[in-house]
Amino acid sequence: MSKYNKENPLRVTTLFSGYDSQALALERLKESIPGFDYELVNWCEIDKYAIQAHNALFPQWADRNLGDISKVDWKTASPCDLLTYSSPCQDFSNAGLQKGGEEGSGTRSSLLWECRKAIEELKPKYLLMENVKALVSKKFAPTFLAWVETLNKLGYTSYYRVVNATNCGVPQNRERIFVVSVLGDHKPFHFPMPIPLEKRLKDVLEPEVDDKYVLSDQAIEGFLKHNENHEEKGTGFI
Repeated sequence: MSKYNKENPLRVTTLFSGYDSQALALERLKESIPGFDYELVNWCEIDKYAIQAHNALFPQWADRNLGDISKVDWKTASPCDLLTYSSPCQDFSNAGLQKGGEEGSGTRSSLLWECRKAIEELKPKYLLMENVKALVSKKFAPTFLAWVETLNKLGYTSYYRVVNATNCGVPQNRERIFVVSVLGDHKPFHFPMPIPLEKRLKDVLEPEVDDKYVLSDQAIEGFLKHNENHEEKGTGFI
């Protein structure tokens, strides 16, 4: 990372960007690694509220949103060194209907395969994917392995591991699959060692919360009734 500086910043593309937690992480790297710098050259997001949040955080790159990933002409996109793609997880998640993400299935999670077009055209040196742990479960492992094999055919070596937030210094039991892929010859990648957990949930919760953030009894009853009516369809809130 040290070779990327203000004169030669790490050129980054984020797909399914949201408010861009990946760019926020790179901002933290700038604070901890002297001289390091990056530039967000492309990002993709269609949700209007996520776009508003992104533009509030990174107004300098507001004009670089490529929009709907399925409609992007990647030949017109800027070259990049790193591409991140945290594609929709709803159809893999245990909390969803688990429709899967096979190529051509038309599910939200099958948008993963749209990333191939970007990777083929841009050929970034590094790729980073994050998704729910269920993606590597027995049910969806064939889809996951097919994707890894796709990257392999494009010249990438992929390293993956399920990482729990509790091993990253965060007081939350949140497991996610991370995939780091590197193009061509390189030194083998090793996932970092766990960070000791020094905080508990009570250390980050506010002692007093404004009433506007607390659900009323009426709202709770409404949510419970909704779940009862949608239990068989699996479309409840929880």
